[in-house]
Amino acid sequence: MPLRNFIFSRWRETARRYGFQEYDGPPLEELELYTVKSGAEIVGQLYNFVDKGERAVSLRPEMTPTLARMVAASERNYKKPIKWFAVPQLFRYERQQKGRLREHFQLNADIIGENDPAADAELVALLIDTLRSVGLTENDFVVRLSSRNAWQDFFAQRSSDPEKAYEFYQVIDKMERDKPEVTDEKLRSLGIQAAEVKSFIESGTPTPELEAVLRHLRSRGLDKFVQVDYNIIRGLAYYTGVVFEAFAKGATMRAIAGGGRYNNLVKLISGGKVDLPALGFGMGDVVLGDLLLEKKVVPSLKNEVDTFVLIEDETLRDASLGVAQQLREAGISVEYSLTATKADKQFKRAIELGSRATVRCIQKESAVHCLVKDLASRKEIEVSPAELLKAVAPIVSPIAKCAT
Repeated sequence: MPLRNFIFSRWRETARRYGFQEYDGPPLEELELYTVKSGAEIVGQLYNFVDKGERAVSLRPEMTPTLARMVAASERNYKKPIKWFAVPQLFRYERQQKGRLREHFQLNADIIGENDPAADAELVALLIDTLRSVGLTENDFVVRLSSRNAWQDFFAQRSSDPEKAYEFYQVIDKMERDKPEVTDEKLRSLGIQAAEVKSFIESGTPTPELEAVLRHLRSRGLDKFVQVDYNIIRGLAYYTGVVFEAFAKGATMRAIAGGGRYNNLVKLISGGKVDLPALGFGMGDVVLGDLLLEKKVVPSLKNEVDTFVLIEDETLRDASLGVAQQLREAGISVEYSLTATKADKQFKRAIELGSRATVRCIQKESAVHCLVKDLASRKEIEVSPAELLKAVAPIVSPIAKCAT
């Protein structure tokens, strides 16, 4: 949970820096929402059932269809482009394996209502900066850019059967996983030579739309994180333009995130009533968490508190509780012993919790004063309750300092 919360906080912080607004949707949707987009074959991958109202429903396996449905229903209420993000919990009924579970959380970021390649560049930049925000560098990942339009033109020049296009895309999508002889056979069945495919991929010549995206990223100083790679095509049928995947560098080259343009999905989901261009990407928490642990870039995730209030004199418990409340209301995390406990045990607990400071109340003549100790420097000062916050804030977290 601490690792998950760290990832979530970075996702949200980066998305908001880019002007994206957070949204959410129901975890239960009508089954038809997914079969319309992906066909009946997807049902085998879903947690689906018939509810008490005799409706065929499913736990959501992805967020994009829900987003398309919501936008189609309410798009008149929002100025374009719409820049939204979500962190949904998703469910897939499939064999569990490392990095792929039956339920996980995912960052979804989408831009609706903009056709210009500037939107594609904005989304890729968001993806790059999100990965940088969790401690990854250009030595750890690369974003591989491609174009569905380029592959569509390639296929159209060699085949007179547009109905076979998606089958061709599936072959390209699995090229890096299938054996070469398997790929060659599949391509031959479609009347396409494997040598031509390999030559096209190796050329790596960016299309005008990809060149525009690269230019935008170059101006931001982010071009070192990307490369044109036509091995990427994205297996889902609804992609229509620029597509991309972020891969971890190394022997395994694991995919961390993926996305692209899906200009026809809103129209499909709405039954032709609303036609808006769209693009987005998804990034799962499981693979990303494994990668961060592997790269050893995860910060300390201990359940730490800023301050521990030591109650060494039970006659001053009420005063100590007041001190704890005062600090908490200022945004400082505080722990104390709920029952009478020896002083050395309380101090030991403060150390275990990673406290940066201790506070203990003392009776001084007719007034209660506080002793504030910086556990790093071991320096201790005496202050009045009115001066307490000013004394504790410089010792503890930056968040607490802001709160003062």
